[in-house]
Amino acid sequence: MATTKDYRLGEFTYPRGWFMIADARELDTHKPLAVRFFGKDFALYRGRASGRVVLLDAYCPHMKTHLAAPNNTSYVVLDGGGSNVEGDDIRCPYHAWRFGPDGKCNDIPYHTGEIPAAACVKTWTVVESLGAVWVWHDPEGGEPEWAHPTLPQWDDPSWVRWQSFDDLGTLAQHPQEVIDNICDYGHLGPIHGSTVQRYENEFRAHTATQRQCGPHRTLVGANGVSPILHTVTTYHGPGVLISDLTGLYDAVLVITHTPVDDGVIRVWHSLLVKSPGQNAEVTLPDTIAARQFQDSSRLSFMQDFEVWANKGPCLNGMFLPSDGPFMKARVWYKQFYNPRAKKQEYLEQCEGVYVPRGAVAYTEAAEV
Repeated sequence: MATTKDYRLGEFTYPRGWFMIADARELDTHKPLAVRFFGKDFALYRGRASGRVVLLDAYCPHMKTHLAAPNNTSYVVLDGGGSNVEGDDIRCPYHAWRFGPDGKCNDIPYHTGEIPAAACVKTWTVVESLGAVWVWHDPEGGEPEWAHPTLPQWDDPSWVRWQSFDDLGTLAQHPQEVIDNICDYGHLGPIHGSTVQRYENEFRAHTATQRQCGPHRTLVGANGVSPILHTVTTYHGPGVLISDLTGLYDAVLVITHTPVDDGVIRVWHSLLVKSPGQNAEVTLPDTIAARQFQDSSRLSFMQDFEVWANKGPCLNGMFLPSDGPFMKARVWYKQFYNPRAKKQEYLEQCEGVYVPRGAVAYTEAAEV
């Protein structure tokens, strides 16, 4: 297992950006959820009073008790109806210190004096959107540099929402290996059975985009024949991939990966589908077709996943001009592992549109 240092990505072990940390449905019981990302343990919960989602560092400053680890015996939990979430606050199951969404301790039941200012835990910027919980992670502690993931189609009644994210679990690979996929022109035929007719990459600011089209052997219609599938796929920062698909159905693919530890990621997949029956509002047959298409999309993604799960780290790849712009993509990726003050240095080395040797540019051919 290779680490960030092995890939020589920059000063930080974990990148700056928005990352998925849970399917929002996991918080519907109001029980806190113990999660681990970026080499740290967290307490994630939904407040009973407002329904807001809160993410705190996991350990109580008093005696380092995990605030969200499963507990079935503490009377803090038993008296709370099976949860130590109280209003929008959370109580430590060991000594009942209570912490607010701001991370500050606001009650110590047996203490009559002033609560020490140091009695606090770090709180994190989280947003609930698209049926998921997203955290802004920044080693420098800065405010979000771009907007959290949203989709205009999410509230359109003619689109079928995913019922839940496909949680694909953890992958013992550094995220660099996954990011490489955005520019990997050469793998589309062997892995996905694609006949690529047009292809290009573009790197701008915090986005990395792949545009391509052609038949696809995994995503096919009921007659076993693939239409011409167009995909415009963009990484919005280092951990959120959004792809607009047209061909069989109009759809939006969302794939997210989040570092758990250095060299280990957790991966989710989902698909939003335009009413297959072209209805103004989604029908039951639309929903069934959309669920089937999401499963086909998941199987297509698992073709990549299976390779990643069994490959060695590509620290110094033998990249060819016809492979795709791997080195440009890796330079683009470095901006998230270094201080914001250095971001422009990396962008000056990679921004632009790139077409692999032997390929036909997507946009140029579209204009003909």
